[in-house]
Amino acid sequence: MEQETLDDFYNRKHLTVPPDFNNGIGHFNVFKLDEYLKSSMPVRYARRDFYKISLIKGKNRYHYADKSIEIEGNTLMFFTPLVPYTLELLTPDTSGYFCIFTEEFLQEGFRGNLNELPMFTVGGKYSYELSKEQEESIAVLYEKMLTEINSNYTFKYNLLRSYLNEMMHIALKTEPAEKLYEHPNANSRITSIFKELLERQFPIETSKQRFSMRSASDFADSLAVHVNHLNRAIKNTTGKTTTTLIGERLLAESKALLKHTDWNIAEISNSLGFEEAAHFNNFFKKHTTLTPSRYRKQ
Repeated sequence: MEQETLDDFYNRKHLTVPPDFNNGIGHFNVFKLDEYLKSSMPVRYARRDFYKISLIKGKNRYHYADKSIEIEGNTLMFFTPLVPYTLELLTPDTSGYFCIFTEEFLQEGFRGNLNELPMFTVGGKYSYELSKEQEESIAVLYEKMLTEINSNYTFKYNLLRSYLNEMMHIALKTEPAEKLYEHPNANSRITSIFKELLERQFPIETSKQRFSMRSASDFADSLAVHVNHLNRAIKNTTGKTTTTLIGERLLAESKALLKHTDWNIAEISNSLGFEEAAHFNNFFKKHTTLTPSRYRKQ
């Protein structure tokens, strides 16, 4: 399975790389989750080569290794490079924070093996339900991190490391709470992740944005399964082909862009991943009997 690197992370989300990215002590950064989720690029089901801790407020589902973890309320989630994952948003008002860091960063001054901690062990306890008081304590730590990461304090990374350790200790004192969403079978689980990856590419918000995962093969590669396996799973679960589901979502977005933007047809065509405007015209007419221009006028 493909592994996302730190460079991939920053490039995919068009994030600014910290000036001390290669500081010799490992990497650390912190973000507000709702601002990060405004990015239109999908969260791929993949391994990362860095650790991640997220404070999540809302109802969502994480597909994590062979489990689907449904979370609601205030939850602290831990992610390790050893396990692939993706996030499925179940409510539009998801918010919170997250930080990313390398093993090298946390191991500085840390005794023991990081991967032996309960939250980072394969098959360990990744999800911690928080009380209101615990959530407030974690949120304060994240706000301190956000302030410190942008400061010029000489020893800021020592301080950030202490905040990170405090957060982990709060979790270790908390009873792990996992609510597993049981898919009826493996086909259902693959279909659920496919739909999440598809939906995460929308809405198209600027004419420079481009819908990139257009084929069954693109999704199969992201899910690390053979395309025939993906097609069978989706057909068995939905009664439709992978291509049909992609086409239906693409058509819905086409209509929205024609209705609610003033972009010209070529700009819409390009943002939806068509090589030529004529290809978009043929696609739209095939599914609606109207050309894009005619549909817009109506």
